Amino acid sequence: MTESQYESLTKAERRRIVARALLRPALTSSCLVLLYFTLPIGERVSVKTVLLLAAGLLAVGVLIGFQTRAIARSPYPRLQAIEAFALAVPLYLLLFSAAYVVMAAYRPAAFSQHLSRFDSLYFTVTVFSSVGFGDIVPRSEPARFVTTIQMLGNLLLLGVAVRIILEAVQVGLRRRGEGGPERP
Repeated sequence: MTESQYESLTKAERRRIVARALLRPALTSSCLVLLYFTLPIGERVSVKTVLLLAAGLLAVGVLIGFQTRAIARSPYPRLQAIEAFALAVPLYLLLFSAAYVVMAAYRPAAFSQHLSRFDSLYFTVTVFSSVGFGDIVPRSEPARFVTTIQMLGNLLLLGVAVRIILEAVQVGLRRRGEGGPERP
């Protein structure tokens, strides 16, 4: 959609486009959080647990790949990029949070305190945001290993994935023939 086509939309149509772009990821994220808090999570660390975490992280990468293509083809690439992040980041965080729940249940001494699902989510977000309050600390080698993997993944997600998605936005804007600022 070119600049003139956007300008021809009514205010109600513009609001609807933005609302849809924000509502979809909000609902998806809410469903993911609901599933995280309600689905049974095993209390035994096994090869299956490690494979599930690896498969989940691979799924996040594939999701970013698909979203990158969708962004480049979207009539509103910036809104599509927001949707991509609003889906990928919660999925990524919930994967690590579930891993910490399993680790803490299997080996209570793996962390400095017992981790409920909420505590695990809190720990995951503090690691992701690099705040690291120090109230929850990984104490066992496997817990430190998974936390290190999360920290490295954080760097990849925030560095590489952000760059790839922003480049897709630029491709989408060029494809639309817009040189100026995009309006949703």
